[in-house]
Amino acid sequence: MTDNDAFPADAARRLKKPLALTRLGMTAERAVRAFWPLWSILIAVLGALMLGFQDIAPLEAVWGLGVLSVLGAGWALARGTMVFRWPSRGEALDRLDRTLTGRPITAVADRQAIGAGDSASEAVWRAHVDRMAERLAAARAPEPDLKLSARDPYALRYVALLLFTVAILFGSLWQVRSVADATPGAGAVAAGPTWEGWVEPPLYTGQPSIYLNDVEARSFAVPEGSRVTIRFYGEVGRLTLTETVSGRTEDVPPATDPDQSFEITGSGEIVIDGPGGRTWQIEAEADALPEVEFDGPIVRGEAGRTEAPFAARDDYGVTAGQMRIALDLDAVDRRYGLSVAPEPRDEIVVDLPMTISGDRTDFSELVVEDFSKHPWANLPVEVSLTVEDAVGQTGLSAPQNTTLPGRRFFDPLAKAVVEQRRDLLWNRDNARRVSQVLRAVSAEPDSIFRSETLYMKLRFAVRRMETRISLDQVTDDFIAETADVLWDLAVEIEEGDLSDALERLRRAQDRLAEAIENGATDEEIAELMQELREAMQDYMRQLAEQQGSEQNQQQAQNQQGEQQEITGDQLQDMLDRLQELMEQGRMAEAEQLLNQLRQMMENMQVAQGQQGQQSPGEQAMEGLAETLREQQGLSDEAFRDLQEQFNPDAQAGQSQENEGEGGQGEGRGAEHGEGQGQGQGGQQQGGGSGQTPQGGPNGEQSLADRQQALRQELDRQRNSLPGAGTPEGDAARDALGRAGEAMDEAEDALRQEDFAGALDNQADAMEALREGMRELAEQMAEQQQNQQGGQQGQQAGRGDPNGTRDPLGREQGQNGRIGTDEQLLQGEDVYRRARELLDEIRRRSGEQERPTEELEYLKRLLERF
Repeated sequence: MTDNDAFPADAARRLKKPLALTRLGMTAERAVRAFWPLWSILIAVLGALMLGFQDIAPLEAVWGLGVLSVLGAGWALARGTMVFRWPSRGEALDRLDRTLTGRPITAVADRQAIGAGDSASEAVWRAHVDRMAERLAAARAPEPDLKLSARDPYALRYVALLLFTVAILFGSLWQVRSVADATPGAGAVAAGPTWEGWVEPPLYTGQPSIYLNDVEARSFAVPEGSRVTIRFYGEVGRLTLTETVSGRTEDVPPATDPDQSFEITGSGEIVIDGPGGRTWQIEAEADALPEVEFDGPIVRGEAGRTEAPFAARDDYGVTAGQMRIALDLDAVDRRYGLSVAPEPRDEIVVDLPMTISGDRTDFSELVVEDFSKHPWANLPVEVSLTVEDAVGQTGLSAPQNTTLPGRRFFDPLAKAVVEQRRDLLWNRDNARRVSQVLRAVSAEPDSIFRSETLYMKLRFAVRRMETRISLDQVTDDFIAETADVLWDLAVEIEEGDLSDALERLRRAQDRLAEAIENGATDEEIAELMQELREAMQDYMRQLAEQQGSEQNQQQAQNQQGEQQEITGDQLQDMLDRLQELMEQGRMAEAEQLLNQLRQMMENMQVAQGQQGQQSPGEQAMEGLAETLREQQGLSDEAFRDLQEQFNPDAQAGQSQENEGEGGQGEGRGAEHGEGQGQGQGGQQQGGGSGQTPQGGPNGEQSLADRQQALRQELDRQRNSLPGAGTPEGDAARDALGRAGEAMDEAEDALRQEDFAGALDNQADAMEALREGMRELAEQMAEQQQNQQGGQQGQQAGRGDPNGTRDPLGREQGQNGRIGTDEQLLQGEDVYRRARELLDEIRRRSGEQERPTEELEYLKRLLERF
């Protein structure tokens, strides 16, 4: 395609902008390909000059590289000028035409070669040209190809660009001026004579360098160890240097040396004699010794870990530190296995944790280590701290005499095994005595060991020890191996089945913590939370069983004040809150709550059922009864709003008399942040639908919001309902599930101000709640019957020792309770009859023309049932 190809005016207008952009892109392509060696040489030279290469390189090297750079730049310019060609209009049209389907630009510029003069043929040709002209509207300038990888296979352009980037970051354009010093005649300017100097403080101080030419003060202070550099220019001998700060006595260079460097080791004077000379009084600031001290007593942390708080300080920052623990032999009670001299053992050395973020000149940290397996655990020790600064100076703390914290064992058998392990590590001469004691301890396994496996493990370790003693082969490796065996055996005896449950719980907590850090989907969060719930239930069950023994009751007494007491409901609330935070994306708060939960589970005492304390089933029954009362109260308020909807002229006081228990205050949901604001509903004026804002005056909530909160409380109760796996327990859960669905429908109706529909749904919810409570009561009775067995008759006799009856002829229950467990109505008729009575009471309570005394009585009945 040539530049002279003619286009219709419409086609030329459409191609004007794409054609101009295409020619611009082709120009850029050819310029880059032709002149990339030139700009690579130019930016490389400029980068070297900005970094001060001309100041540090010999003059000959500077001149040589300068000449090469000029020659290379000239060659690159000449080569680029010969290679570069401006793109023509025809080339641009051809480039643009190749990007379009069917090459419409060529078609529009063509002329009909065959069939000229034939009207039909000309019509077909015009239609073809018009169709091609329409395609010109899609013309877009092609993207220029600026890649140079084929022409620059060694990426030299990137090397030059990297050098220039580094020069921009760390160099200066003012450095380029110094290249004039290398030109002829520049020596006359530098023949001054003149001088310049720097004082560079040690890097660890973080202080900036001092340019002596800009210092007008005659005296100043610098850190000890700073390096001074002085340079003289011009005629040698015109300037001299004398100083008394370095303390040099040997290998001192001449005072006229043009380049001198030395360190400041003490206060003194620096003098430059000659034209433009200066004198400075230097005060050398000595580096202070680092300091460290205990920031409190060494205490026993969770799981027997050692916690040692400390505080350290230094003028320029502490770089490292150690905690050293040595046995305080004079304070050891030298009895039994400790009566012999201990074998030589190195001090315990632990690196101190340094603060990662913040200033290390003054900080506080906590050393947390586990020395439970060390032979010195629970023995008197002397602990000291040392810290070091960047210069290598050390600081030592005052020693602290304490008992090295370690894990405590409360099971008598586990305690005996650990004590003999300590004696064996104390001195191998105790091996025979240790074997005898362990054999004596295990003499009657039936009364001591909980499992035969533990007994066999201990006896095997004893026999192996006796064999080694008889062969006189009690080596270091054997002692270390036996110590590990005895430790594992003691832990297994102490924890029993609890160790597996605890390990599973820790693994679940670790996986959840990793999910919080890395970000997890909602499905992963739900799966991990279910795993954590199951592991926690298993751990609590094992811990409760273990605390039921006499040994662990003693343990609970010994650890009183150290452990936290927590109930199953509180744990469930914490888990619900944890899952809610994670689902809302508040990972920082979730991680903090998980750490609190982990700490509580590490040192937890399950609240046992003491005398007079309710069982889980009784607590669940009480909670469901409270939920039923709250639902009844909401239903009464919805009935009041229904009356006001159809009788807007009624006085507010008349409708408020229908307020039930739910309007008297908060329910159980308030304990968990869900039911707050439930209640006070009777004080609202007007419709109680979703129109009332949740955060209105006096903290009021709409009926719909309170219904939603009550549904959430029911879900919590359903999840913690006892009796899982039993027919009655599953039936109770199904009934509560139906109650929850009815509450959801009631909430939707309240938000739409459909009070009649809401009343029907609330009635269904209450009926389902009652059914769930009946199933739960049957499950509790079945469980109690299984536990009591054939002793029911005796218990009945204890309940009524004289066989007396109440005035109505009913037998007295246990503990003097008046009443009977016999069902006065049988079959499904009892439920229907109860529903009819409740509906009749509710209907009569809505008739405001009834006497006030009767209305108050009906209200009390509704509150009760």
